Amino acid sequence: MFTPTAGSRRLTLALATVTALALGVTACGGTTKDSASKDGGTAAAGKADPNAETKKDLTVAFLPKQVNNPYFTTADNGGKKAVEELGSTYKEVGTSSGTDTAGQVSYVNTLTQQQVDAMAVSAQDPGALCTALKQAMKNGVSVVTYDSDTNKDCRQVFVSPASAEDLGRTQVQLLSEQIGGKGEIAILSAAQTATNQNTWIDFMKDELKKPEYKDIKLVKVAYGDDDAQKSFQQTQGLLQEHPDLKGIISPTTVGIKAAAQYLSGSKYKGKVKLTGLGTPNDMRAYIKNGTVDAFELWDPAKLGALAAHAAVALESGRITGAKGETLTAGDLGTFTIGEDGVVSPGEPTVFDKSNIDKFDF
Repeated sequence: MFTPTAGSRRLTLALATVTALALGVTACGGTTKDSASKDGGTAAAGKADPNAETKKDLTVAFLPKQVNNPYFTTADNGGKKAVEELGSTYKEVGTSSGTDTAGQVSYVNTLTQQQVDAMAVSAQDPGALCTALKQAMKNGVSVVTYDSDTNKDCRQVFVSPASAEDLGRTQVQLLSEQIGGKGEIAILSAAQTATNQNTWIDFMKDELKKPEYKDIKLVKVAYGDDDAQKSFQQTQGLLQEHPDLKGIISPTTVGIKAAAQYLSGSKYKGKVKLTGLGTPNDMRAYIKNGTVDAFELWDPAKLGALAAHAAVALESGRITGAKGETLTAGDLGTFTIGEDGVVSPGEPTVFDKSNIDKFDF
């Protein structure tokens, strides 16, 4: 899906990188893209100039957790559209697995060697990418994370899907309504190291401590690694291991679809409730056939677009990622960067029979 574009100097470096990777070299270094380096953390070197001219003819690379994942395809297409509207070149690279952290590290190193201007990365692991991302910033590459963050000093801006706390708590609230506030529940997550998943799950567990959930018991957190077949099998395993299970929360678009697929063809359809984070197109059939009552998600295209605007704004010097700075993002509107360089496109939407046909992503 990537279409690399660069001058002869970048092309030479890219060819050199391929050779290096073939020899198993993953460390990055060499000639920097420019003399300005980023110092990591929530601010780039220097001070933001919100009136600075937006640079054009940049190369902005997107590195999702997993390519060919419908969610990330939608998000990255949103990023592509925004990058091109801003007059720059978009490219995408990534692994086909949602757990190949070594592969993600190699891609970051390769992009650094190719001297892209900025990269937007959805981290599979909170710490594994840090060394590579810090080297990218040292070499003058602006670094944004989106959907799933790394450590805060390993990027400049994190574009969060929505408030992590809101996402964790609202998924519990949705399921509680569906099961009448009592019974055993389970969580079907993605990878065990996924930053965003674990943060949401922590808030789910905290929400469950409230008195109104005293009759709900979380019996297990299972991991499907954002693999459809494994998530399907994990759903089957949860129901075999816990025959009294009343509901499942799956905060991953791959997981919730796989769980719905299993439930829809089983004796548990309509009896075991399922909610979480999914796309309307993936979940429409399961809403309409009664397998799922309601689920939620933000618009991933807006998430990708905001990541693109943040990347270009960083590279243009309009923002540094510091708290209180203003990020102007075209039709998306204007956003204020929060604590630790976090910015979000807005609250999630709950999808059910009444509104699911109004959305197409």
